[in-house]
Amino acid sequence: MSSKFPYGPPKHKVALLGASGGIGQPLTLLLKLNPMISELAFYDIKQAATPVVGVAADVSHINTPSVVKGYAGDEEIEACLTGCSTVVITAGVPRKPGMTRDDLFKINAKIVKGLAEACAKYCPKAMILIITNPVNSTVPIVSEVFKKAGVYDARRIVGVTTLDVLRANTFVAEKSGADAKIQDVPVVGGHAGETIVALLSQAQPRLPELSQADIEALDKHVQDAGTEVVEAKGGAGSATLSMAYAAAKCCEAVLMGLSGVKQVHCAYVNVKDIKIAGVETEYFAGKVEFGPSGVHGMLPLPANITDYEKKRIQQAVAKLKGDIKTGVEFANSA
Repeated sequence: MSSKFPYGPPKHKVALLGASGGIGQPLTLLLKLNPMISELAFYDIKQAATPVVGVAADVSHINTPSVVKGYAGDEEIEACLTGCSTVVITAGVPRKPGMTRDDLFKINAKIVKGLAEACAKYCPKAMILIITNPVNSTVPIVSEVFKKAGVYDARRIVGVTTLDVLRANTFVAEKSGADAKIQDVPVVGGHAGETIVALLSQAQPRLPELSQADIEALDKHVQDAGTEVVEAKGGAGSATLSMAYAAAKCCEAVLMGLSGVKQVHCAYVNVKDIKIAGVETEYFAGKVEFGPSGVHGMLPLPANITDYEKKRIQQAVAKLKGDIKTGVEFANSA
């Protein structure tokens, strides 16, 4: 392989749905920098505040190999999706102060369902990376849509939970004194509030000795980090820049896997259909191995997690079951 392109020449067409939004715009920039991508297809509704063709024109001036094109409206989504190896879904409304991820469901579920139907029709074998919240429910929606269309493959539908890991790594590094870039904290469960479980006992480098009160406070900090951003922005949006970076990291791991370089990266997937043992719910986030066929498996939960972490996982699983049911019922309601 060329030293210029360590994973081979650019070959992946990647579509970003919701490219004009708060997450979408910075993500367009980050995806343009990925050397594995040969073509970028940016899509949004025609009424987007910033026209998607403008976003595409702007990003296309960056001197990297990928070709960029913008698509707007229902009549152009077929051209956008055709030939994609990977689709990233960010479309939807952001969370506002006082709004939970559950509050987002009524609006975002309909948006995600419509986009999933288009993906199932025009790029049924693509990797689908879902960012639109509430991820605990929107991932099951996409899965049910693909099942209805007869093109379902659990290995190719992924909820992006990378931001929870980045936050845990950042907050733990502040305590451990380690470089945040090398700090590694597994985050399991889901992608909302109490379903986010940072396995602090498994941090590498390890945390210094902390009291139980400090551990619980750090755990809560990771859970509530998204709300902190929403409140700090005073109603002007939710986490967009950090989410875009997290999405780019997840997309990079997926594309490397598709290119034959296996990667381990935390994500939310259907553990039941992929036949991942040891998890008592249909969907769960954990350390996933990505390869040429998508999700190849998930690393088992460490045997030496603490009693507190076991309790937190039980709480997460109980909440996840309700979130999953909500998504499945919505997808099958019409």
